[in-house]
Amino acid sequence: MYLCPMLDYLVVGLGLAGISFCEQLEENGKTFHVISDDSQTSSSVAGGLYNPVVLKRFTLAWRANEQLELAMPFYRKLEKKLDITLDYKLSVARRFNSIEEQNLWFEAMDKPFLGDFLSSDIHSNTNPNVDASHGFGTVLKTGRIDTENLLSTYSAYLAEMKRLTGERFDHRILQITNESISYKSIKARYLVFAEGFGLKKNPYFNYLPLNGNKGEYVIIEAPELNEEKAIKSSIFCIPLGKNQYKIGANYNRNSTSNKPSKNTRKELLQKMEQFIRCDYKVIGQVAGVRPTVIDRRPLVGRHPEYCNLYVLNGFGSRGVLIAPYASLELYRFIEEQKPLPGEIDIERFSKKYAKNQL
Repeated sequence: MYLCPMLDYLVVGLGLAGISFCEQLEENGKTFHVISDDSQTSSSVAGGLYNPVVLKRFTLAWRANEQLELAMPFYRKLEKKLDITLDYKLSVARRFNSIEEQNLWFEAMDKPFLGDFLSSDIHSNTNPNVDASHGFGTVLKTGRIDTENLLSTYSAYLAEMKRLTGERFDHRILQITNESISYKSIKARYLVFAEGFGLKKNPYFNYLPLNGNKGEYVIIEAPELNEEKAIKSSIFCIPLGKNQYKIGANYNRNSTSNKPSKNTRKELLQKMEQFIRCDYKVIGQVAGVRPTVIDRRPLVGRHPEYCNLYVLNGFGSRGVLIAPYASLELYRFIEEQKPLPGEIDIERFSKKYAKNQL
């Protein structure tokens, strides 16, 4: 355990949310310790794409411009700090199923801010192993963050600094006073819960409407495919290098298991075979439960009763972009008393907390 008699922060959870907040703390010279048991896998198994456009509806993702401006320098800094490659520049191509979808693409370009992210050209398909007779529309300013490498390397970095304890957090033994929190031998001014879907079992924040949305990817090896862009059809085909591709993901609101499913594997491969036309071999499958929220906005803020308990959660499927933004907002809220944007502040669910207390 960290030997400092009084830390500034204890952070619970080390997915994208936990890492992003730890970076805010380290950048500002704050002392901290992290407890994480790796039980939540959504960050490590994510596709890792950063894409400012919702390709199903041809709309700009929530606060995409602002999040991109923060995320790109954030990941560059991590690459330099950890001496690894995280950001792989990657075109995202929306496969069109009809002339009507092509027309919708051009209509979307006239929407506010979307023109900056949508190519004005329809690109013909030149890959004989891809079925795309109506061509592609290309999204600009996209790429893939290697979240698996980030999580494993950052965990090792914190462990070497003796700032990480790999164990399940036991909420029952947490002690809270007006001035600090105590957990086993750790004492800190503030505690930030960044537990992902594990928040459902947190007695302090389980009143929040966090939902589980299981997502799975199948990893294939396809030497003949020879595709460098991420193709979005009904699902994504994401190149990983070395003839490997990540296929997915699905959205399952009826399961909260991190165990891959044979039925989902079959479903994803069937969808892939609708537009990929070459031999392949399945070499892996991963699953995780995304922490999603009923209004599709993050859960950030202070506990209604305990002034030193905070939450950072609910990033859904866009955690790569949202995490640096939400972490900065939470840090400024705690340390600078800057109000949180109302759309992410958990104060919007205060009536649910009050109802739970009755």
